[in-house]
Amino acid sequence: MNNIFTSPLFIFEMANNHMGDINHGIRIIDEIYDSCKNFNFEFGFKLQYRDLDSLIHPNYKERKDIKYIKRFSETRLTKDEFKKLKEHIKSKGFRTICTAFDENSVDLIEEHDFDIIKIGSCSFTDWPLLERIVKTNKPIIVSVAGVGLEDIDKVVSFFEHRDKKFAIMHCVAEYPTQLNNLQMNQIDLLRNRYLNIKIGFSTHESPGNMEPIKIAVAKGAVIFEKHVAVPTDKYVINAYSATPEQVKNWLTSAKETFEICGVNNKRYDFTEKELEDLRGLRRGVFAREDLEAGKKINLEDVFLAIPVQENQIAANDFSKYTEYNLIRTVKKNSPILFSDVDKKDLREKVLGIVQNVVKFIVNSKVPVPNKLDFELSHHYGLEKFYEFGTTMINFINREYCKKYVILLPNQKHPEQYHKVKEETFHIMYGSMEVALDGNTKEYKQGDIILVERGVKHKMSTKTGVIIEEISSTHYKDDSFYTDDNISDNKDRKTFITYWLE
Repeated sequence: MNNIFTSPLFIFEMANNHMGDINHGIRIIDEIYDSCKNFNFEFGFKLQYRDLDSLIHPNYKERKDIKYIKRFSETRLTKDEFKKLKEHIKSKGFRTICTAFDENSVDLIEEHDFDIIKIGSCSFTDWPLLERIVKTNKPIIVSVAGVGLEDIDKVVSFFEHRDKKFAIMHCVAEYPTQLNNLQMNQIDLLRNRYLNIKIGFSTHESPGNMEPIKIAVAKGAVIFEKHVAVPTDKYVINAYSATPEQVKNWLTSAKETFEICGVNNKRYDFTEKELEDLRGLRRGVFAREDLEAGKKINLEDVFLAIPVQENQIAANDFSKYTEYNLIRTVKKNSPILFSDVDKKDLREKVLGIVQNVVKFIVNSKVPVPNKLDFELSHHYGLEKFYEFGTTMINFINREYCKKYVILLPNQKHPEQYHKVKEETFHIMYGSMEVALDGNTKEYKQGDIILVERGVKHKMSTKTGVIIEEISSTHYKDDSFYTDDNISDNKDRKTFITYWLE
C-alpha cells in the first residue's frame, strides 16, 4: 500500500527561509543540492503553501504583533514565484513536496503538480482540510507533534478506509527542541502500533547536533525531515535550520542516547510551550454571517482563519462526529466560542457502541485479530442502534468474502436480500431467530444457515450472537432492504478501526 516510501527519503524543508526572495530560495536549493549530491539516498525538497488572503482573519491582516501573521506576511511569494521554486527543485532531481495549511493551497499544490503532499502537526485533525486532501491522488506525509494516540488512530483509520498512501513522522513542535524533549522512543511506539505504515522523523533540534538522526535510523525510521537555510549578510537563519555544511554532516555521530530516546510505549507529556505554539497555528471557526441562537452550525455557515481565540472552537474540533448548536447569537466575523454552543459528541456514542461490542466478543472467547475494522449498521439512526443494528468485522473480500456479523442481546437486523451475493452463516456463539422468506426458525451455536440469492432474510437475538459469514464477493450496492426508510438513509453506516489492548 505504501510502496511510494520504500527507499530512505531525506526531506529538506525550506518553510519561509526563502525570506520572500525567490533568488534567495533558488540559492538555498542549489547549495543544498551541492551538499547532498554525493550521497546515495533519495532526496526531497519541501515548500509551504498558505493562501494568506483567506487564511488570516480580515481584522488581523495588518497586525505585526502576532508572530506568525508577521512572518508569513513579510515572506510572501506570488503563485508564479512558488511555481518557479517548485520547477527548480524538480530540475535538481529532488522529489517535490509541499505542506498545505488550507483548502485553497491544496488546489494550488494540484495545479503545480507536486509529488507528495504534507500535513503539518497543527493541521493533523483539521478535518475540513483532511477531507480536501484525501480527494487528491497524491501520497501523504503527516507529522504528529502534540497529538494523542486516539487522534492518530482516527486519522490512520480515515486514510486507510480511503486507500491513501501515507507515512507518519514523529515530531516535537518546539523550535528548537532541547535534547531531553526529543522523545526518540516514539518511533518505536508508532512502528509497533501501525505495522504496515512507514514511520519517519521530523527534526527541530540544534542543527549542529548530529546524534538524533543516527538514533532515528537505528530505530527503523525511513523518512527524515530537516529545516534548511543559507545565511547571508542580508539574511540570518533561525536556531533550528541547518546550513549546507551541517547538512553534509547530518548522518554522523551518536550521543546521549538514553536521554534522547525518552519514554516507551506511550505518548509523551506535551509541554505547555508546544501546545501553545500549535494552537497559534491552528485555524479558528468564525461566523460567515450573523448566526441566530438555535441554529445547528454547518461548515458553510463559518470560515476558518487564524488567529484562534481563547476558548474558541478550532477547525480541529470540527468533524462529522461533532454537532454544534448555537445557544446565543453570534455576529458576522466573530469567533464562535465553546460557550456559544451546545456540543454533541457523536463519536463518544460510536466509541461506546464499539466498546460494548468488544466486551461481548471478549466474553464470547471467539478469537479475533488485535486490529479490527468495524462496520456499524445503524439502520434507523445511532439512537436506535441497540434495537435495530448490526456490527460487522470485515476480514476478506476477494472472489470470496469472510466477515463476522455481531448482534448484541435483544438486537434485530431488518429484512433484506441480495441479488448477487450468496452467503452461509455459521453461528460461532449465542443463538438467534432467522426468517427466510417469512419462515422463522431458531438457530444455536454450531448451526449453519444457507441464504441464497434473492431470499429475504432478517435476524433477531435475545442472547446476542456472533456469526461467521462466508459468501461470494460482497458489493456495496447489493443489499436491498424491504423498508424504504432504511434504503433512503444514506448515513446508516459508520466505519471505524479499533485496536485491542
